[in-house]
Amino acid sequence: MVKPVEAVQIIRWVHQALSDKKAENIVALDLREVSDSLDFFVIATGTSTPHLEALERAVRERLEEEGVRPEAVEGPSSRWVLLNYGAVVVHLMSPEARDYYDLEGLWADAKKLELTP
Repeated sequence: MVKPVEAVQIIRWVHQALSDKKAENIVALDLREVSDSLDFFVIATGTSTPHLEALERAVRERLEEEGVRPEAVEGPSSRWVLLNYGAVVVHLMSPEARDYYDLEGLWADAKKLELTP
């Protein structure tokens, strides 16, 4: 199990990797007070299939540099890539998928974390 402090560091690394690759609308949600089984989501938008693939590579490479490997990966697809790092789940979504699934709306009671580059 990843401690919350470690999870926040993972979120920082993910945010930096996504920012470097020009991901759009990066949001981190703290789900611990609203879910018994989820801790943190990072959600970001990629503008095309190649962009989603580049975002996925950037996140995986950055975390692998730190010795952190995903527990599971769903995708890549042209709409959504999910990287499960245990306490931190990264959702990389096309604009259409992000609008349709509306994870921020679904988890509207979750606290948003401040992300700074």
